[in-house]
Amino acid sequence: MTLPKLLLPALGLATTLAAQPSHEMTIDATGDNGQISRHLYGHFAEHLGRGIYDGFWKKDSADQYIIRDDVVAAMKELGVPNLRWPGGCFADYYFWEHGVGPKDERPTVVNNLWGGVTEDNSVGTHEFMDLVAELETEPIVVGNVGSGTVEDMANWWQYLNHPGESPMAKRRAENGREEPWNVRFFGVGNESWGCGGHMRPEFYADLYRQYSTFLHGYGDVSPFRIATGPAGNDYVWTEVLMERAGDRIDGIDLHHYTLDGSWTTHKGQAVNFDEGGWFRLMERAMEMDELLTNHKAIMDTYDPEKRVWLIVGEWGTWHEQEEGSTPGFLYQQNTLRDALTASVTLDIFHQHLDRVKMANIAQTINVLQAMILTDGERMLRTPTYHTFDMYKVHRDAIALPFELDRGEYERDGESLPALSGTASIDAEGRIHLSLTNIDPNQSRTVTVSLGENTLKRVVSGRILTADAMNTHNTFDAPDTLVPQLFSGAKVKKGTLTIELPAKSLVTLELAD
Repeated sequence: MTLPKLLLPALGLATTLAAQPSHEMTIDATGDNGQISRHLYGHFAEHLGRGIYDGFWKKDSADQYIIRDDVVAAMKELGVPNLRWPGGCFADYYFWEHGVGPKDERPTVVNNLWGGVTEDNSVGTHEFMDLVAELETEPIVVGNVGSGTVEDMANWWQYLNHPGESPMAKRRAENGREEPWNVRFFGVGNESWGCGGHMRPEFYADLYRQYSTFLHGYGDVSPFRIATGPAGNDYVWTEVLMERAGDRIDGIDLHHYTLDGSWTTHKGQAVNFDEGGWFRLMERAMEMDELLTNHKAIMDTYDPEKRVWLIVGEWGTWHEQEEGSTPGFLYQQNTLRDALTASVTLDIFHQHLDRVKMANIAQTINVLQAMILTDGERMLRTPTYHTFDMYKVHRDAIALPFELDRGEYERDGESLPALSGTASIDAEGRIHLSLTNIDPNQSRTVTVSLGENTLKRVVSGRILTADAMNTHNTFDAPDTLVPQLFSGAKVKKGTLTIELPAKSLVTLELAD
């Protein structure tokens, strides 16, 4: 798609440049803050609402579910480093054996968690692995600890990965797959403190030790064992888990959602919000930094070598679901506000690369902070999709150290840092800079220096912004909010000056 050039006067900048605040940024182009793991840009596909059925899959003329080519094409364009399945809370209700074999012989089950709908198990292990192959991504499979047994989990692991003669390999071949799938990432339960069993950390730590014992290495595959991590600021959970089972854990799975409100009362609307709702959501998104800092400190005590990954296995905005949508399906619209909370969160991940190596936004299609929404044959990319697209230049690149005067976004006597950013250099030596201005009212001038390096030009730039805070895409107008070419960055005498509009995300490629 050819992007139209965005002229600065169209954004009303001509009349505001004189009054807007100025900020300085210095990037150390020779520094190294660690590699930005591609797995930080992971996705999540739970059997929830229309995420699986009518999301990744649709019914064909024979009333059979098939993978949606348009969704696969859009996600491949974005790039999918990993995909987490089958949950989420559904994982601890899921029995893998119900999802293999002839489809007309698979038992049904009521999805009591999400809308009380009947799940016919049309999409099971083979179907999910077919999707993984089409997306050219890596699977993260989450096993059932809450209602399953050690034997169930061990058999599924063998079914997925055993390369030779074994009972589960034989069964896999009978179901049409000779070769193993070589799955590495395996979650031992999900949210065991809540929907996965309401366990105490001591009890789960012992269960984890038991269940993980039976995840054996097969062929060239060694299991990367992911333990249920804490909910938000439950630091006791992390402490107990690391103390009692840290020697057997490869990754701890932290979950944290960004809410405008609370779980028990009102979570706020996705589209109908005021500036107070904008401010609160940005404030909640920035809490991620404190959470990662504190959980990392606990993990460092028991694992000073930083062998165990801190994984943010579920994150994103959670609003009240859209009026008229099916109860329990968690379908919500996605606005510029969601896009900027995503960019701020990704920036925070990039500041904790010593231990934060993987994350999964919740979720991919039609659920919560989705990348894609579908309606029958129609499909649209959300503003959050475009944030991920603008950030894919940072994946697997080296994070560059920088200093940034972040300024303040003030409202009703409270303030937040106005600016957020990421700077990186890729394997070809290209420097990329992303800057987010969360202030919905005030444009800002950012002056960027590369230290001893002399900047000569801006190779390219894109911007995501709009006049209204709640701008979003609809099926009738799917390109209302898309990245535009950005002409607000200029280089003069080796210094880069960026005119950063209010409520905007900009990504630049720089050259010396």
